[in-house]
Amino acid sequence: MTKRGATDRRLDRAELEKLMSADMRALTAQSDRIGRHFARQNEVGGTDLHALLHIMVAETAGTPLTPAQLRQRLDVSPAAITYLVDRMIDSGHLRREPDPDDRRKTLLRYEESGMALARSFFTPLGAELQAALAGVPDRDLMAAHRVFLAMMEAMSTFESRLDATTRKAPEANGKRAPAKGRRRAVSKAGDRPAS
Repeated sequence: MTKRGATDRRLDRAELEKLMSADMRALTAQSDRIGRHFARQNEVGGTDLHALLHIMVAETAGTPLTPAQLRQRLDVSPAAITYLVDRMIDSGHLRREPDPDDRRKTLLRYEESGMALARSFFTPLGAELQAALAGVPDRDLMAAHRVFLAMMEAMSTFESRLDATTRKAPEANGKRAPAKGRRRAVSKAGDRPAS
């Protein structure tokens, strides 16, 4: 199969799940490294790259993000998200547009110039993936898609539990909860907390 893939022997359910989890971690790490190449080539900081990724995932799902939702995903202060979004708009990666369901809100969308940059960088990767999957039957691709959906659902459930635990934890152990809005600030480079 692959260098790290299953051997010819039949694996039991626990071994398969362990192998799939390892594959998901490896895929995530590889994706992160490729993303860092994109960031370097386009002078985008790490936080900006994560912002672009969250916005792309949300747009692909048909649920574009508001600045407040992006702030929650990045865990940065309101001032930091405003600075980040303004910087990404000024650099041509993003645009704001009114939320059609609530005119008081704005949605963050990829600007065409930002999308063109992403397409030019990632199109060769798409070709590599297409070539790698050429011999995989459609039924196997559908099965893999179901597996990815199940794994994403599990990760989402786990994240929700972490969020709930994080909100309760300071109260449970007698510590004071962090002040609202006292989150990590984003530096001008967008890739490390400001001092």
